[in-house]
Amino acid sequence: MKLLHTSDWHLGRSLYGRKRYDEFAAFLDWLYNVIVAEGIDVLLVAGDIFDTGSPGNRAQELYYQFLCRVAAASCQHIVVIAGNHDSPSFLNAPKAVLRTLNIHVSGSITGNPADEVLVLAKDGGREAVIICAVPYLRDKDIRSVAGGESTEDKNRKLREGIKEHYARVIAVAESRRAELRLALNRTPNAGIAAKTNPPIPIIAMGHLFTAGARTVDGDGVRELYVGSLAHIDKDEFPPTIDYLALGHLHIPQTVGGTEHIRYSGAPLAMGFAEAKQTKSVIVLKFRPTAALPGAENAADHPPKNAKKNAAAANPAPATATPAITLLPIPTFQPLIRISGGLAGILDEINRLRDEQSRAWLEIEYTDSKLVSNLREQIEEALAGTAMAVIRIKNRQVFNRVLRRINETETLDDLDEQEVFRRCLESSGIDESDRPEMLAAFNEVIRDLAENENP
Repeated sequence: MKLLHTSDWHLGRSLYGRKRYDEFAAFLDWLYNVIVAEGIDVLLVAGDIFDTGSPGNRAQELYYQFLCRVAAASCQHIVVIAGNHDSPSFLNAPKAVLRTLNIHVSGSITGNPADEVLVLAKDGGREAVIICAVPYLRDKDIRSVAGGESTEDKNRKLREGIKEHYARVIAVAESRRAELRLALNRTPNAGIAAKTNPPIPIIAMGHLFTAGARTVDGDGVRELYVGSLAHIDKDEFPPTIDYLALGHLHIPQTVGGTEHIRYSGAPLAMGFAEAKQTKSVIVLKFRPTAALPGAENAADHPPKNAKKNAAAANPAPATATPAITLLPIPTFQPLIRISGGLAGILDEINRLRDEQSRAWLEIEYTDSKLVSNLREQIEEALAGTAMAVIRIKNRQVFNRVLRRINETETLDDLDEQEVFRRCLESSGIDESDRPEMLAAFNEVIRDLAENENP
């Protein structure tokens, strides 16, 4: 079977107020074409489908249109788990309807680990695979709170909770694999099938941090838990997992150098810090397993005494090993960061103009000389091009504001209103004009928080 692992789409995310729906649409079109061209049987989406728990209409439209297109194509199953950005209830709401299209959604744990185990089959029961669709595990799902707990206590409980949950889910998967193998042994030519076919693969999914995984500043990844708690070591996952499809971190990477435990990474650069990363999706190919008629239903209707006899009749087989291929994702909207003095910034813009670039730019002015009309000069240099300046960081103005912060303060101690007040003061805005400007600023902040306009 061929599977494709992707995650962290963050549909609906904007970049400093600039909507990115054209990029998301282009990526989903590209992904659909890859699924068809590669003959993908199972699509795995490892969380953070949306950027917020209440996605806008356009983000929802992209999601459901894509699912319907893929379900109508050659792909036989789609498995979606929730990430920390997703609303479990929102994802689960159309679960029953999507199931009729072989789209399996796991928005939250139910208390029964069997609900997260799927036995999926291709072509009427051939080439089965077992998917453990473990969604983002929230603190309240896996840890009991006790008074007077230390940070170490919380960390230990979180790690133990995650480890225990995966152990329970994988135990169900192992039992179902044994049941299916026992059923196979009762079919004609069972001995030949057992010798010539590898065991049914167990593929787990998850949305979490792992120990030693790489992030970049400004990549938009929110900490899963308080501080740096619950970073799970690769050895804490059950060893019978043949592949672990992870989401949450935006850099494509293996975990601890282990090839079968991977983050697919985000398909788009979520910020300028990710602009130079090569984004990719992961294609897995397993050798054909034995023909398993009715594999999808075998877990629900095992042979009589299967659970009792499975372990004795079928000792734990060697795990299946997938062939792994990374497919690079095209850059649909270039992002470029320019830093330096005014002359250097303008020279770089002119160079990009000559290349007919259509990049979005983040510009950081670092010279010691204060330039009062910095934005105007940059906009003039960009006139007539397809480029757009998304953000200008003027370090001199920023430093003047921060000088107002005493030694015991950090920027995290201030809210948006206080930072804006200090900007008004440092810019010499007359006190009589400040209340009206602050009111306008508060209105903008409120609109950003409450509205998601397509």
